Amino acid sequence: MPKFSLKISAGRNQGASRWTCFEQSLRRTIPTIVGLLASVVLLGNGSSVCAQTPWPAGKPIRWFAPGGGTDIVARALAPEVGRILGTSVVVENRAGASGTIAADLVAKSAADGFTFLVGHSNSNAIAPFVLSKVPYDAARDFSPVTYIGYVPNVLVVHPQVPARSVEELIALARRQPNFYTYASSGVGSTQHLAGALFSRITGTQMTHVPYKGSGQAITDLLGGQVNLNFDTMPPILEHVRNGKLVALAVSTPQRLAQLPGVPTFIEKGIVGFDVTNWYAIMGPKGLPREIVVQMDAALQKVMHDASIRPKLESQGVQFGGARTPDEFDAFIKAELAKYARMVKELDVRAD
Repeated sequence: MPKFSLKISAGRNQGASRWTCFEQSLRRTIPTIVGLLASVVLLGNGSSVCAQTPWPAGKPIRWFAPGGGTDIVARALAPEVGRILGTSVVVENRAGASGTIAADLVAKSAADGFTFLVGHSNSNAIAPFVLSKVPYDAARDFSPVTYIGYVPNVLVVHPQVPARSVEELIALARRQPNFYTYASSGVGSTQHLAGALFSRITGTQMTHVPYKGSGQAITDLLGGQVNLNFDTMPPILEHVRNGKLVALAVSTPQRLAQLPGVPTFIEKGIVGFDVTNWYAIMGPKGLPREIVVQMDAALQKVMHDASIRPKLESQGVQFGGARTPDEFDAFIKAELAKYARMVKELDVRAD
């Protein structure tokens, strides 16, 4: 009997020892499992928790836009981008000098993730070759973040101009050289280049009237102070639809769904009219990679949002092209090379 009791006692002692070891192991493991589960939940939630490190909720991010189409696009994207990042994104206008005023402000800002440029081809691809002095290096003073898309240029005339087709406008301009005036958002803008390119291809002469931004140019066009414009679609679409401006041609390869009755320049025999304005988000030089990646991810998500993308498409924004910050960087370099050649061929200089 004593021998039997000893075996039972030993068995219980061994079982208790094994349970104690298991219990201690479990206590060490549970916090790790809970932590992993919490991480999975946060990642799957896609909330702004992780993004709050570089952007405290109390300090807004500022996007500087030159105005016109950039302002329309920026204000459509900013609220949702801010929601994803866990802070507010404020759009501020700095119009003038073909967008170079806004671009210069951002180029000289701290690379801390709180200042961005809603850039476009005027300020970051054309102006350096047209203006006598640009206070920044378009190739080196910015951190490319996100390419948004491009918008077509639309040739529009004031209703008082007796032309309802490209052919009629060309005939008028040939009969009266330098009589007809075309507005632009500034020297070195896509509108400026578009007018110069149109004149060269068609053998016409028209007078360029630069303004300090697209808004002022459109105001004077609507008032009849200038005759026509090659502006981007977002700021002129409403005026075309309500009859205050007449659209004669669009710069896209195919007709636009928003203006199905308006032919392309190609349809009218004007080949090589390769002038379009693209929009993008950029930061100052040296922007940390973490900030570039997080801002790009937020923008990509918003641009593909089913409630926002159609609004931008209705304004003529054509999506596609560069998909990553690195692809966007390569795109900018190609655009700089393209417009360097074009400006030289057209002999466009500051008026």
